[in-house]
Amino acid sequence: MSVEERYRVQSVERAFGLLEALADAGAEGLTVSDLGRAVGVSKSATYSILQTMLAHGFVADRGSGMSRRYRLGMALARLGDVVVSQIALRDVVMPILRFLTTETALTSRVAVLDAPHAIVIGRVDVPNSTVRFAASLGKREHLHSSAVGKAMLATLPVSAVRAIVDEAGLPSKTSRTITDVDALLGELVLIADRGYAVDDEEDSDGVFCIGASIRDHTGDCIGAISVTGIKLDLPAWRIHQIGETVAGHAARVSEQLGAPRVGALGFATSESSG
Repeated sequence: MSVEERYRVQSVERAFGLLEALADAGAEGLTVSDLGRAVGVSKSATYSILQTMLAHGFVADRGSGMSRRYRLGMALARLGDVVVSQIALRDVVMPILRFLTTETALTSRVAVLDAPHAIVIGRVDVPNSTVRFAASLGKREHLHSSAVGKAMLATLPVSAVRAIVDEAGLPSKTSRTITDVDALLGELVLIADRGYAVDDEEDSDGVFCIGASIRDHTGDCIGAISVTGIKLDLPAWRIHQIGETVAGHAARVSEQLGAPRVGALGFATSESSG
């Protein structure tokens, strides 16, 4: 037995096991007998632990006697909100950006949505590289021409995208910039389907970016990460490979922020979407 295991408290571990069982049970909750069987604890011991957690609001109950059922309490919701408030996006993202830059040998960035723009809040450059991109922290970028911007737009309803376009327009940055709203909406559907966005020399000639959105514990998009490099003759298979890598790291960030597990980015194609 390790030193760490020797100091573990069995009753506390049982309490955590009961919480996990209640989380799996859903809104209907479980009886004392059900919970005891789920965690392998006697009915009397289960009841004692439940009464302690009930007194502190970590579980709630309804009914009486043999039909009394237990569920998770609101104290957990309060603690969850505190945990979320203590997690700064940049603190979570920066270590992952360093992994991303090491893995791809490309400059990585994180940006947040400040409609109608994206704002860069962090960056990791390739060590010892002679190439440096002009992406100062705090820089505002157009959403329609950047990878982080399009990744975030792809999570919004069509009505919200149109409102952003009405406010910011679709200014041409290069000859490859999307300047038609219907073409942009079509691009966003593709982005939502594959899970990452590509800026193919749309914001700056000779430069490409690939980005993916980040979600928080509510499931809402709060930002995006991307990698940037010199275009040269980058083959389509390599763009897809990098895109999958970026999307994977974005999912890691989202997971650490408590985001629910979802599939594609979730772009809403219906005009009536909220």
